[in-house]
Amino acid sequence: MSKEAARIRRSKKLRANLYKNRIMRISVSKSLKNIAAQLIDSSNGIVLVTISTQQKAFSGASGGNIEAAKKVGNEIAKKALDLGHKKVTFDRSGYKYHGRVKALAEAARDGGLEF
Repeated sequence: MSKEAARIRRSKKLRANLYKNRIMRISVSKSLKNIAAQLIDSSNGIVLVTISTQQKAFSGASGGNIEAAKKVGNEIAKKALDLGHKKVTFDRSGYKYHGRVKALAEAARDGGLEF
């Protein structure tokens, strides 16, 4: 099994459980140069907020490092709290909880979200 197929398989299990329990989730996607986070209503599959290092607010900064992931985590936490969602689930999309993914999650927790 390829690395990508294994990642997709792991992420499907989590998403099926979240859909069943109607829980809000923060989904992470990353590439070598960028990282993004989305606040998704799992009951409807509607994206409420998207924060990415490709947006104008992050222009000039590299999106492929831990510092950028921390900024994205803080921003997604602020936006989620503005919408009134304090308790969410962290969907790492099958990525290992390490490096940029871990930095984003810790920054979101420091921003006031509860996982």
